[in-house]
Amino acid sequence: MKVPLLDLKKQYEKIKDEVMSAAEEVFDSQQFIFGPKLKEFEERIAEYSGCKYAIGVSSGTDALLISLMTAGVEKNDLVITTPYTFFATVGSIVRLGAEPLFVDINEQTYNIDPKAIAERIYSINNYQRSKLKAIIPVHLYGQCADMEPIMKVAEDYNLTVIEDAAQAIGAEYQYNDSTVKRAGSMGHYGCFSFYPTKNLGGFGEGGMVTTNDEKLRDKLIALRHHGDVGKYNHKFIGGNFRLDAIQAALLLVKYRYLDEWNEKRIEHADYYRKLFKEGGLNDINLPYQKERRHIYNQFVIKVTEKRDELKNYLNDHGIGCGVYYPLPLHLQECFKNLGLNYKAGDFPESEKAAATTLALPIYPELDRDQLIYVVETIKEFKHKK
Repeated sequence: MKVPLLDLKKQYEKIKDEVMSAAEEVFDSQQFIFGPKLKEFEERIAEYSGCKYAIGVSSGTDALLISLMTAGVEKNDLVITTPYTFFATVGSIVRLGAEPLFVDINEQTYNIDPKAIAERIYSINNYQRSKLKAIIPVHLYGQCADMEPIMKVAEDYNLTVIEDAAQAIGAEYQYNDSTVKRAGSMGHYGCFSFYPTKNLGGFGEGGMVTTNDEKLRDKLIALRHHGDVGKYNHKFIGGNFRLDAIQAALLLVKYRYLDEWNEKRIEHADYYRKLFKEGGLNDINLPYQKERRHIYNQFVIKVTEKRDELKNYLNDHGIGCGVYYPLPLHLQECFKNLGLNYKAGDFPESEKAAATTLALPIYPELDRDQLIYVVETIKEFKHKK
């Protein structure tokens, strides 16, 4: 049996006619930049995420970059974030000449630890504190970071919060007063990616920034189009960060299925848990669901022994799996060359996660026989040890 880590063709087969019809509509209009499809898609994502505004941009990376630019982050500023995330989170900070101030993760959720954020700020000197501008919490693997204490720290120190929600569209977080908010609606900015592997994946690159602040929206709109606030009137130095109308149109088709697909991922996660329990695989840590709604962009297990051997065994038996992320960002060569002076051991939970985690197939089109085969193959590997 073959169980790929992701099977986009299977999803496409079900919606092909709708996708082709949507594409043809854009081709017939010959309106490829901005236009009604982009406006409609922005309105849908704003409503879905519980935000007033959404601004379509060229990628999830550019969503982070343009949010940092709008927030006024510049050379020698400091931005708090996690070293256990995709490169774009930190790459966007460094591209502006700012410096990442890393904080370790919670060992169960893999998201940035709010207590560690407060401790990190307390440990730096007054000059560094004066250069501290923002926090980028990452809603990793489809589960929101612990946003209530993060927002409290940000308020105490007058910091901008930019949610990296690239993997978490539709994920939910419940506050202590029982208020429920969705990823991208809690900080000053929310950044989404429509990279093809995401729960809402496009047919190429694409991203979105959400906000509840009208002034921030206006600046984001200007910056995504070279800082233009009127025809050839450039108030800011922006860039070409536009989301193509064709991508917006195709994403509108997929958007109609998003909740169905997210619920299917949640269903698969629950069935995995049942299978692991019945199989007696108690020494493998399954994803810890702390927040209200985890939408499982990845289903990540923790294997404390022989992780790489298990990965190879699964691959040899036709099962796709992957390691996110094998080398934490504080140990990446490019950041060492910038003189950030981080070293192995600085962030032990991030390093442990990098060494022990493994993502299993979780995409909506999987059937139960495939899930059973994945877990049975893991059992075979454990018995061979």
